Amino acid sequence: MEFFKIRRDIPFMRHALIFNGISFATFALAVFFLFSRGLHLSVEFTGGTLMEVNYAQAADVEKIRTTVAGLGLTDVQIQNFGTSRDVMIRLPAQKGVSTSQQSDKVLAALKTANSDVVLRRTEFVGPQVGEELAQDGLKALAMVVFGIMVYLAFRFEWKYAVAAIIANLHDVVIILGFFAFFQWEFSLAVLAAVLAVLGYSVNESVVIFDRIRENFRRYRKMNTVGIIDNAITSTISRTIITHGSTQIMVLSMLLFGGPTLFYFALALTIGILFGIYSSVFVAAAIAMWLGIKREDLIKGPPKKEEDPNDPNAGATV
Repeated sequence: MEFFKIRRDIPFMRHALIFNGISFATFALAVFFLFSRGLHLSVEFTGGTLMEVNYAQAADVEKIRTTVAGLGLTDVQIQNFGTSRDVMIRLPAQKGVSTSQQSDKVLAALKTANSDVVLRRTEFVGPQVGEELAQDGLKALAMVVFGIMVYLAFRFEWKYAVAAIIANLHDVVIILGFFAFFQWEFSLAVLAAVLAVLGYSVNESVVIFDRIRENFRRYRKMNTVGIIDNAITSTISRTIITHGSTQIMVLSMLLFGGPTLFYFALALTIGILFGIYSSVFVAAAIAMWLGIKREDLIKGPPKKEEDPNDPNAGATV
């Protein structure tokens, strides 16, 4: 399905050096902010107090957030779990304040706002647990990157695998750079969004690489730059349909999902936007500079030359 068809190839690779220069500058800034400011880690990574409370009726989560914020506590995570009457509250660790003192203070404020609240349990989550979560998250990220490289190396060729991984890591580092610069809270949900962006971004690269492989088979006399430009141009309509639909869904979570989903949706929004950009201007350009050629992908005799402007090119009956 296509909304439109572009008859003449857009010379994307003509401006590849400029766009990749912009990408490198953005990447370098993201790395700088990561090292200079660091990530604002959530309670899940830094440790703190975990409370579970129960209400006789459906809990008003927004009212609970307002009540807890009135105590001067920041970086507090409040969300429903299990049922609408059960609420989980994560409080960051405070120097000189014990877990029991923190929970008693919060519970007293909640009872003042609603006497039906009952404390189910309270416990302390130590920073060593958060450190373990961070290490597991990094291992998961490394395994995803390794798996993508192996997949692309088998499906295409090592040059494509290297190009796609550089582009994908470019997206991940830029997401982290945004969170470091603005000091947005980095939680397990955001880490999940980063891993999702890795898979999402590589999908767009695979679509373009697939079309490059098809073009090498079809157009024997076209040079590599023309092959790549044609591949990107011919997939623009598909990109707009796919990513536009996904972005609408993610924006709905960002705008209407509330505080629980806000940073998760924000990370996905940044990742999708930069994922489209990197697949076109980073992955394809790096593959070109690595010297991809027809012999890397096509085995056996070439197919009959086709006209790239023929609307029936590649059609079979």
